[in-house]
Amino acid sequence: MKILVLNCGSSSIKYKLLDMQTKEELGSGAVEKIGMKGSFLKHVRRDGQKVLLKGEILEHQIGIEYILGVLSSAKHGCITSFDEINGVGHRIVHGGEKFNSSTLITDEVIQKITECIDIAPLHNPPNLAGIRAIAELLPTVPQVGVFDTAFHQSMPDYAYMYGIPYSLYTKYGIRRYGFHGTSHRYVSKRAADFLGLDYNNSRIITAHLGNGGSVCAIKNGVSVETSMGFTPIEGLMMGTRSGDVDLGVVTFLMEKEMIGSASVSTLFNKHSGVLGVSGVSSDMRDLDNARKEGNERARLAWEMYCRICRRIGWCRCHCVYRWSGREPN
Repeated sequence: MKILVLNCGSSSIKYKLLDMQTKEELGSGAVEKIGMKGSFLKHVRRDGQKVLLKGEILEHQIGIEYILGVLSSAKHGCITSFDEINGVGHRIVHGGEKFNSSTLITDEVIQKITECIDIAPLHNPPNLAGIRAIAELLPTVPQVGVFDTAFHQSMPDYAYMYGIPYSLYTKYGIRRYGFHGTSHRYVSKRAADFLGLDYNNSRIITAHLGNGGSVCAIKNGVSVETSMGFTPIEGLMMGTRSGDVDLGVVTFLMEKEMIGSASVSTLFNKHSGVLGVSGVSSDMRDLDNARKEGNERARLAWEMYCRICRRIGWCRCHCVYRWSGREPN
């Protein structure tokens, strides 16, 4: 059985084709800088040889076509026909309270994922684009969604609730959901393996750093605190997302700039963060080059991004009594 795994992020698609019987990785890689200048596909063949394919990859549908093309190509591929792919697994960012585990993707599931777009505007759309692209290109292949929010369903109520009227939680499900759950779970397990720890009797802080970023406190293998919240915008400053901002700034800008909710969402999700501060790029490689060339705003954005240590300390302080088993004073 061969399974294709897709992770459609806001500006990238990571993939692996796995032989589930032999546990062998047949091919892997990533499409990067989707919708930006210099987009490319980096593929690692079965023999370990790396292949770089450059092209104008404007959106995720094209990116997935590139991936399927290279996997089945005579020169670099590992399959001779799409019929060899028995299933596709997708990383899905936001399932709200609708999903707390992996699930077979159906029309009903797609509808529920679509309903969560308002609270994950950067990621659920590309996740859905990946699902729809596979449905078109591999119509008979079953697809499974693995939800980022599922891992954080173990957080206690005092960790996921906001200080707003409780009725808004019951009415709209406004709470901290947390994201990057699949990453935090995997990284914490691997850390425990490397350190020789009993994963079910451990205290670990993990950091997921990329165009999106978050930290998570994990006790005995379950999430007890995380930096992201109702949407992926809360927490660390990221590639295009602002991270934590005083709510007063949001209402102030809406009034001064005379913009509505859709525009302010776009501002803080797509034009802020590293990109907004530097004016250069949301890609840390471009930012690093610019700061080394003396770009002051690139330096500023770089140093703001590196304040992740502050968040790690916050995560530890909020969870220390959970870790020790003591109640807070």
